[in-house]
Amino acid sequence: MSTKYKANDNQCYFITITTVGWVDVFTRLNQKHIIIKSLEYCQKDKGLEIYAYCLMHSHLHMVCRAIEGNKLSDIIRDFRKYTLKKIIKTIVNEPESRREWLLHHFKEACAHLKRNQEYKVWQNRYHVEVLYSNSFQKEKINYIHNNPVKDKIVQFAEDYVFSSARNYANLDNELDVVVDNNVLI
Repeated sequence: MSTKYKANDNQCYFITITTVGWVDVFTRLNQKHIIIKSLEYCQKDKGLEIYAYCLMHSHLHMVCRAIEGNKLSDIIRDFRKYTLKKIIKTIVNEPESRREWLLHHFKEACAHLKRNQEYKVWQNRYHVEVLYSNSFQKEKINYIHNNPVKDKIVQFAEDYVFSSARNYANLDNELDVVVDNNVLI
């Protein structure tokens, strides 16, 4: 979905970033850890504040904002650029049964581009919605947390390791987030 909004200020947003063709890239732990480590870096060094997230097989949902003085659109641009390189490097250098197919798919996604680019992992645009109220933010956080339940990956949201539902349930987690105490899982 194309974005009508520019995520530039310190408002809170619901964001979905999707792989080209909705390809299931994040089925391997090494690929999931690339995303988690990159998000940690963005939190620590780029001013990203995350309230909720869920890394699914082909996309990443987040409720987040840029801390004052930073632009969320710049953070997401840099995140996508960096993770593209790391994902491709991992596909090339680590065990991957779908290596040839994935590389071909990501190379073909560049065929129509005017600029010279070898691979494309992420769709051009990402979905962005301004969270204009506390109730809308709560709705989006619950949607994010229930994504793996809806897809029948887990029975309970807090059982999915790569989701902030674990943070909200006070369980060990992969990524620290700012917990909104008004949200129940």
